[in-house]
Amino acid sequence: MKGYTSEQIRNVTLLGHGGSGKTTVAEAALAATGAISRMGRIEDGNTTSDYDKVEIEKGYSIVTALVPVEYAKHKINFIDAPGFFDFAGEVSGAIRAAEAAVIVVDASAGVQVGTEKAWNVCKKYSIPRIFLINKTDKENVNVADVISQLKAKFGTSVVTLDDKDALNEAIAETDEELMEKFFGGEDFTAEEFAKGLSSGIASGDIAIVLTACALKQEGITDFLDAILKYVPSPTARAPYPAEDAKGEPVEVAPDPAGPAAAFVFKTIETRSGKVSFLKLIRGKITKGVELVNVNREKPEKLGALSFMRGKNPEEAAEVACGDIFTATKLAVTHTGDTLSDKAAQVKFPAIDYPAPTLYMAIEAKDKGEDEKVGTGLNRLHDEDPSFTIERNPETSQTLLIGQGEIQIGIITTKLKDRFAVNVELIDPKVPYRETIKGTADVQGKHKKQSGGAGQYGDVHIKFSPTQEEFEFGEELFGGSVPKQYVPAVEKGLRESLHKGPLSGSRVVGIKAILYDGSYHDVDSNEMAFKIAASLAFKKGLEEAKPVLLEPIMHVEIFVPDDYQGDVMGDMSKRRGRILGSEPQGGGTTKLIAEAPQAELFKYAINLRSMSQARGSFTMTFERYDEVPAAIAQKVIADYKASQAND
Repeated sequence: MKGYTSEQIRNVTLLGHGGSGKTTVAEAALAATGAISRMGRIEDGNTTSDYDKVEIEKGYSIVTALVPVEYAKHKINFIDAPGFFDFAGEVSGAIRAAEAAVIVVDASAGVQVGTEKAWNVCKKYSIPRIFLINKTDKENVNVADVISQLKAKFGTSVVTLDDKDALNEAIAETDEELMEKFFGGEDFTAEEFAKGLSSGIASGDIAIVLTACALKQEGITDFLDAILKYVPSPTARAPYPAEDAKGEPVEVAPDPAGPAAAFVFKTIETRSGKVSFLKLIRGKITKGVELVNVNREKPEKLGALSFMRGKNPEEAAEVACGDIFTATKLAVTHTGDTLSDKAAQVKFPAIDYPAPTLYMAIEAKDKGEDEKVGTGLNRLHDEDPSFTIERNPETSQTLLIGQGEIQIGIITTKLKDRFAVNVELIDPKVPYRETIKGTADVQGKHKKQSGGAGQYGDVHIKFSPTQEEFEFGEELFGGSVPKQYVPAVEKGLRESLHKGPLSGSRVVGIKAILYDGSYHDVDSNEMAFKIAASLAFKKGLEEAKPVLLEPIMHVEIFVPDDYQGDVMGDMSKRRGRILGSEPQGGGTTKLIAEAPQAELFKYAINLRSMSQARGSFTMTFERYDEVPAAIAQKVIADYKASQAND
């Protein structure tokens, strides 16, 4: 693969609903340009894009793949992003490396949820978009109907190149002078037409519709011609927002002659190490160059540089501004980092991944392999930052939080294949807490005599509720408890907070006042008073009306208006309450709600089902509330039963 100048490069991400044929489109482009002798098939597991073992087994894309196509003295870097919604994070990274997106539409299915999501992500990032209606060879396909669906869903900006009236109207809307000319009944000159069309596509005001049958390689060269004609080169796009070395906002123009700056939009883990995918946003680089990782404030030497095609690297002597390349074994660099010339440091914004919302607890099936699980998850997270890992100290569980069931299933499969560790997924435990609603005045006495020196500690403590996590004080008089044992009493109480009597959960909101007690000149010691305090704690909580608390989450749900009623009803069934709603435009509403965390661990699955995958939500911790009596009784009973079985 020879080097290309910036003007000869086009970077295009392939988006669309799962199964629309994105991978086949890339494969057809390779075949049409002679890069491969025959097209691979997804069913056979031999396409250029889907080379990962898990992808081949599953029969669909799960990671972003780079497929450069050399055509008409240009290079088109196709960035093939997965279509399944669980891998929305892959789309977030892929779109950061592109100057335009091609939204592939299955002609037999028409506009699908994935089509809508692709359109919305393009709007979010203000990226030009082109529709490619694929699979036109299927039976009962009516391309005109699909085009009508696209126009109905996405507006008059959707046009075909042969619909001159609609195209002229769309072009007119890109410029005031052209608008006046259009409504005045004048024809555009060829130059005005071409300029207006290119300008409209670049701004996103025009989305042209093309057709193809990738499997039969029909319409593919016309498709490639359209990309060269209508997609801007990397240096023809608007400047990138960034920060300078002082953290001040700046704009970085894609200048081939400027100091080098590159952005890492993707990382993959291979048997031989880490491979970083970078977009060179400014300047040019050669093998062996040293840049600064601005995020980590450490130098990185780029040894071998490659242009990747699927899984196959081809060494690159030089990378031009705007091109996409890979570097291996970067020591400190992760996805979302910026590598920059030391003398002109800039930092590009991190990738905006959708918040993961499906919670599962993960643990090794075999004892002693927890460390292998942790290592594997951390390496996979570098490859796919759209899932997160949390260790909950209150429940002692490791939580795997992902975008959906498919993604979490893929993660467990990769743990087995790559890191030879078997795991199981279980429901997360709710991090309940315990507190008291009443008061208690109790004695805790520890007395032990078994020959020789004994143990003796005696305390009288008043317990009451407080808004603080824990308060301790003493109101001793007359030397009933020597001062040197008071810290031991406090320590015994604080250690008891870790495990309450109702459910073994952390105890909060307790005020303890040590006001009396007794001691023995010989047998009293710190340990004896510590134990006495713990006995008093247990008795005090049992007498002071203990209650169970649960975490309440603040939830913001984005859902099409058609599904609003169903979502509100379902939230009520989850013991949640709707606090308000805010119209978002485009037929979508944001519902603001509160609900117990216990009801939301798998809400991502239910919301996707209720809204035909169109809904999304975020949640954050709000506060702890008392658990309803009936539910609390079951939680406490389950805990007592588990203790009896241990």
